[in-house]
Amino acid sequence: MTDATNDTPVLDLLARMTADSFEASTLSPETLFLVRVAALVAVDAPPVSYALNLTAGGAVGLDPEDLRGVLTAIAPIVGTARVAAATGNIVTALAAEIEIAALEDELDDELDD
Repeated sequence: MTDATNDTPVLDLLARMTADSFEASTLSPETLFLVRVAALVAVDAPPVSYALNLTAGGAVGLDPEDLRGVLTAIAPIVGTARVAAATGNIVTALAAEIEIAALEDELDDELDD
């Protein structure tokens, strides 16, 4: 039997780990986010990793210009191929988030009817 209160245990765990990281770090939330993005690029992270971290970054007020700044700063170190791959993964993550939001809106509309 599935516990309806815990439908996303892995995502919930990752969200808690992210929150704990913000609390434990001595870096400002903005700097911590930028460092996390740089690390994601360095390890060739999948789109879902960017989605989780972009959500956290948005919550602390960072914007696309901050993200571009990180990608520009690390390009000479990680290489253009990694930055290009990261950009594609970020676009994929954002597209998925937009699609999920649209589906949630449709579901809400159907439930309201």
